[in-house]
Amino acid sequence: MKIAVINGPNLNLLGVREPALYGTESLADIEKNLESVAVELGVSLSFSQHNGEGEIVSAVHSLRGKVDGALVNAGAYSHTSLAIRDALAGTSIPFAEVHLTNIYAREPERRRSALADAAVAVIAGFGPYTYELALRGLVRSLKNKKANG
Repeated sequence: MKIAVINGPNLNLLGVREPALYGTESLADIEKNLESVAVELGVSLSFSQHNGEGEIVSAVHSLRGKVDGALVNAGAYSHTSLAIRDALAGTSIPFAEVHLTNIYAREPERRRSALADAAVAVIAGFGPYTYELALRGLVRSLKNKKANG
């Protein structure tokens, strides 16, 4: 099983950008942990990070037919981007939306997700551990769906 991990704007700055809010782990640290979990689960991962909305859309398009699912942290674009939502829905890639913080406890403009209705699940608020929870949940969901036809 192949899972893509797609990260959006400013996530390349994890560990240095607002550590009181986002923590001190870098994106590389999160990816390293996910690789360990992937080995345990018997899945392969690919990682990408994009600061532009169109770059994320293109990345999603390029994955069509190549992955079984995705973890998507579109960063601030999660709240506004119908283009990313439509790319995910249009490619039929099952995905879990990921947020390091609890977006529903943040500023009003961050409490809405444009992606959520197209997602298998939304996992938020557990800091870097959010990615691991999302990976475990998505893999289980995909395996159950495959087993049940």
